[in-house]
Amino acid sequence: PGVHAIIWHRIANRLWTSGHRFAGRFVSWLGRFLTNVDIHPGATIGRRFFIDHGMGVVIGETAEIGDDCTLYHGVTLGGTGKDTGKRHPTIGSGVVIGTGATVLGNILVGDHVKIGAGSVVLHSVQPHSTVVGVPGRVVRESQEFEPLEHGDLPDPQGQAIDELTKRVAELEAAIKALTDEKISAKH
Repeated sequence: PGVHAIIWHRIANRLWTSGHRFAGRFVSWLGRFLTNVDIHPGATIGRRFFIDHGMGVVIGETAEIGDDCTLYHGVTLGGTGKDTGKRHPTIGSGVVIGTGATVLGNILVGDHVKIGAGSVVLHSVQPHSTVVGVPGRVVRESQEFEPLEHGDLPDPQGQAIDELTKRVAELEAAIKALTDEKISAKH
């Protein structure tokens, strides 16, 4: 469906940009009906764009996507509802956006950025970064291209829970030491 959705979009976009807006919207609607991928005919998409398992992908009207990008299923490139004019993200070249990720607003996602599955990105991202979490946070920056290894992405929430668990253990040990000291002082 991803490949078919891109073909439908290319036709709809050509109609939309040549002033045949109703025809562009109709072709876009037909493509969405057949593929379950919703790409507004006004969206600008570069070469060699790939939607892997396209179910539920949504790309807004003023979204711009560079060359050689990959989106996995359930990705949303949408607006926040607060902006007028340019309302959707601009995605650089060589970007990979993981399953279920949401990128909202008139922000810039630089070239060769990797966005982890389920992330919510609300602010611009520098090139060659890896973003994960809700809200999305940069967890890795590199000037070299690195392939996206979904299993090796950092887990900021897991790290925070580990740190909290360690701190609770330290506090429990301190309380036990104080309790033992108080008991030994009574005897």
